[in-house]
Amino acid sequence: MEVEKLREDFYSSLIFLDKIKAKEILGNFSSGKTLLPFIEKIVAATLIRIGKEWDEGIISLSQVYMSGKICEEIIDEVLPKESLKRKRQPKAAIVMLQDHHILGKRIVYSVLRASGFELEDWGYGQTVEEIIKKYDENKVEVLLISTLMLNSALKIKSLIPQLRKKNEKIKVIVGGAPFIFDKDLWKEVGADAMGENASDAVRMFYEL
Repeated sequence: MEVEKLREDFYSSLIFLDKIKAKEILGNFSSGKTLLPFIEKIVAATLIRIGKEWDEGIISLSQVYMSGKICEEIIDEVLPKESLKRKRQPKAAIVMLQDHHILGKRIVYSVLRASGFELEDWGYGQTVEEIIKKYDENKVEVLLISTLMLNSALKIKSLIPQLRKKNEKIKVIVGGAPFIFDKDLWKEVGADAMGENASDAVRMFYEL
């Protein structure tokens, strides 16, 4: 089945809140294949589209919330949360700055942990001040920051200098729709790198 057709079917199942159909599409694709390409090409891409359509007033907030919830439940069922051996370096955390559409963050978190890396989940809807406080309590070497909306992404520009005052060697990796739409935005906000998908996050961790 063509990727575009799968993506459209998956989108329709989420918009109509049909978890059974969404899970069926996932099952049909992943049979005998690796699951990660599906998550990146279908699930993540569909949720980016849904987030954009909400921003444009095409769909309702309840549809955004429920579609994210459905995907969360499916991903939790099919991605292992634990592995026998964890790679505990570098010490890392992931957080959603301001926004509440958390599936993209959850996918990256799950895939990294499934790849053997340990990282803290600092939650979603966090302000700049709250993230600084969390850093003071749990100093990390790498911080992954996810955003859905542009105004949230721009706040990273004020966050990073505050983190660097506390640890000049901290690495900040950003991701989310604003950085996918504007390929140079990560540089403008002062981040060290930008990931478009979960595979990018895994690759960057191995490089670190």
